[in-house]
Amino acid sequence: MRPDEYELMYRMESVHWWYRGMQTITETLLDCYQPGDSWNAILDAGCGTGGMLTACLSHRGIVTGVDLSPLAMGFCKKRGAHRLACASVLVLPFAGSTFDLIVSFDVLYEDSVPDDRRAIREFARVLREGGVLFLRLPAYDWLRGEHDRVINTARRYRLRQVVSMLRDNGLEVELASYANMFLFPFALIK
Repeated sequence: MRPDEYELMYRMESVHWWYRGMQTITETLLDCYQPGDSWNAILDAGCGTGGMLTACLSHRGIVTGVDLSPLAMGFCKKRGAHRLACASVLVLPFAGSTFDLIVSFDVLYEDSVPDDRRAIREFARVLREGGVLFLRLPAYDWLRGEHDRVINTARRYRLRQVVSMLRDNGLEVELASYANMFLFPFALIK
């Protein structure tokens, strides 16, 4: 992603309709899977500037953020995040079976992740038995636009591709959907 995009993301995550809508959808879906009051250990894999980490995840358990960009890590610290690692989702710096919940929001499609299946293997490795992996990925290559160019989109997905990739790596799929279909008309107009 271009460095100036991190600044824009940092400023817009709490006010822009897209970020706010995705946060609402995410909160609703996580509420369906959260056991008891909180998860013990949460990984935000590809946490970017920390918007979801601090606003959506921090009240659900102990959250660790990982991102490849030192610039993104700086913005996370500005938001008050402290448990951070500057690392790739392809080689997570954690022991196996460490996390109860792993979230990865709009990360695996980037050109900085040349092997999305390897990233899924890493998620499966650090996810505890019975844990939850929550992925959000952009759909349909025909929706590719200017923003994709700016943020270096390498690929977009169809649902069956994601389900296959997860199952091929030993993960059970409980729910797979085009969850942001409520926002789809706005994105299409844009």
